[in-house]
Amino acid sequence: MAPHVLPIPFADIRAWMFDEALPFWGTAGLDREHGGFLEELTLDGAETNVAFKRTRVTCRQIYVFSHAALLGWKPGEDLSARGYEALTRKAWLGPDRGWARRLTRDGGLLDATPDLYDLAFVLFALAWRYRLSADPDALTRLHATLDFIEKHMRPAGGEGFWHVLPSHGPRLQNPHMHLLEAALVAFEAASEQRFLDLASEIVALFRRRFFDGRTLAEFFTDDWDRVAGAHPGHLIEPGHHFEWAWILAQYQRLTGADVAAEATALVEFAERHGVDATTQLAYDEVLDDGTPLRSTSRTWPNTERIKGHLALFEIAGRDPRAPVASATHALLDFHLAVKPRGSWIDQFDPGGKPLSKVVPTSTLYHLFLAFAETLRLQPGLEALEARER
Repeated sequence: MAPHVLPIPFADIRAWMFDEALPFWGTAGLDREHGGFLEELTLDGAETNVAFKRTRVTCRQIYVFSHAALLGWKPGEDLSARGYEALTRKAWLGPDRGWARRLTRDGGLLDATPDLYDLAFVLFALAWRYRLSADPDALTRLHATLDFIEKHMRPAGGEGFWHVLPSHGPRLQNPHMHLLEAALVAFEAASEQRFLDLASEIVALFRRRFFDGRTLAEFFTDDWDRVAGAHPGHLIEPGHHFEWAWILAQYQRLTGADVAAEATALVEFAERHGVDATTQLAYDEVLDDGTPLRSTSRTWPNTERIKGHLALFEIAGRDPRAPVASATHALLDFHLAVKPRGSWIDQFDPGGKPLSKVVPTSTLYHLFLAFAETLRLQPGLEALEARER
């Protein structure tokens, strides 16, 4: 490692996760009146008056607290159970309706739209809940959720899935990415082939349609051609490049299928064109020629930058220390350098001015997973360092 590159701050990562973020969100993030979790907080850590709860947010918090419990944070067990109870009691609409997209604050039905993005996170949450608890009810609901997706969200004779019902607008890659992520976790948790078959189907769709060997598009026609138009058709999210690379690496880890070339190309484009060389913050959007489109920076693309480089370390042996350290310090010095500790500023403008008015609960999933991956691979990363001494 070059001498001017900061080391990866493993101790700071661990302290933020277990001493700050988990205790904060395990208390301030709870909806003590209606159950479950709050959708967002004010910048000083108080409840807001937002009148809805998204299913995807409940599911992401179930993941966080389940994973935390598996890593030894004991309060996560009860918090995972609390989220699971709220999800299953209030958001499940039945085998022919699936899961609600949004509920009112007190748990009433607000939006029953079947949404593939939310359904993917339901699968993700149920898989992590089953991984923690071995509760057969979670496994039954895993299968029921995938049954609903297969029956209602798959176009007759077409590729992939509708992102919403009734179908409208361009087709989207992003819900498929999270469906792949969820399918892999479900396979790890339950060891059932149908989840791995789903994952393989989505990886094949990625290779055929989403990725052109250089860039990953966001919006498509019904036939999976990139949509026309200067911005929709050419818009690239660097965070999704990094995120896909990490998910593909999990697919390779579980199946042995070689996806290193695709993962490498994704990371290299995003690193070259999607990261500010001065601040080391990842851009929100660029064009497919590398031109910055929105050089603001949300928290989540920076977490995915960490995961993307860790993926290449795990499946291709590439030294990730410099970009992982840069992205981690950028998060700690910008997004996470706030009070109350364990909170964050979710978005900055190109000049470093905070843009966020609230703290979205949904971001904790990104932060926790990226930092957990860093700690999982800490022994290998420290071995690289030791060999250079």
